[in-house]
Amino acid sequence: MLQKLLLQSSDATTKLATAFAPFMTAGSTILLNGIVGAGKTHFARQLILARLIEINAVEDIPSPTFTLVQTYELNDVDIWHTDLYRLINFSEIYELGLDTAFDTAICLVEWSDKLGELVPKNALSLRLSITDNDARLATLEWQSDTWTPIIKNVLKVMENAST
Repeated sequence: MLQKLLLQSSDATTKLATAFAPFMTAGSTILLNGIVGAGKTHFARQLILARLIEINAVEDIPSPTFTLVQTYELNDVDIWHTDLYRLINFSEIYELGLDTAFDTAICLVEWSDKLGELVPKNALSLRLSITDNDARLATLEWQSDTWTPIIKNVLKVMENAST
C-alpha cells in the first residue's frame, strides 16, 4: 500500500514523527530512506524524543552515523536507531544484533537499502524527498496489514494538527 504526504516544514516532519510515536511497539520497524539532508535523522530523533517524553526521560539523541546504532530504553521496549550509511560489510548487521532487534525492539533504520535480504517483511518504508520549494514529500509504503490502522490514525493526527 502507498500513502504520500507533503511536509511543508521541519515542524511538519516533527508532527509526523510524533504522530507515529505512540503506535510503535516491539517489532515495529520504519525504514528511513532519502538523500543526505532529506530529514531521516530529524524524523527519527523526533519519534524517539516523543517516546522519551512519555516516560519523563531527557536524553541526548545523537546521530548514529559513526556508532551505527544508538539504543534508548523505554519502560516496555527499547528503541534502536541505526544509520547504515557507513556499513562496510553485511556481517556487521549481525554483529550489531540488528537482526534480533527487529523482533524485540522499535527499529528506525536509516539507509535501509544496505539491509539486503534482512529487510523485515512487516516494515514500513518512509522515503523523504526534497521538493522544488524545499518542502519534503513523505512516501509511505507497506505490505503488512498491521500498518494500515496506524497510518489511518497518523493521518487523523496530522489532519487535526493542521486545523
